[in-house]
Amino acid sequence: MPLLSLLVIALMIVALIDIITREDSQVKYLPKMVWIIIVILLPLIGSALWFALGREYAGGGISIPRMPRRSAEPTAQAPPAAQTWSPPAEARTTEQQIADLEREIEEWELRQQIEARRRERGEPDTA
Repeated sequence: MPLLSLLVIALMIVALIDIITREDSQVKYLPKMVWIIIVILLPLIGSALWFALGREYAGGGISIPRMPRRSAEPTAQAPPAAQTWSPPAEARTTEQQIADLEREIEEWELRQQIEARRRERGEPDTA
């Protein structure tokens, strides 16, 4: 019985090392982290499933066409739409927008002061 336990642990360790060292594009059906959790929680079944289903073997067999996986790293060549896009010429910087907002606030405060003075003098509202 201890020999069987050691074999299961050894199989689990080999499977975990294989999962961790594989590229994301070589892992099938589930993300690497899910495969790691399966192998840790179910050592014998998870390892067997990994070697039977989750691992992509190089070379032999019939190649099955699959959708390409998205990589986390940016690609060397950007799509054509991203290369030709440029911001509109009338776009303002954040500093310019903040300055405009500050001018609007200042104008509003001045209008409030003017209204308050008119009320003090008893002049009718023009608005």
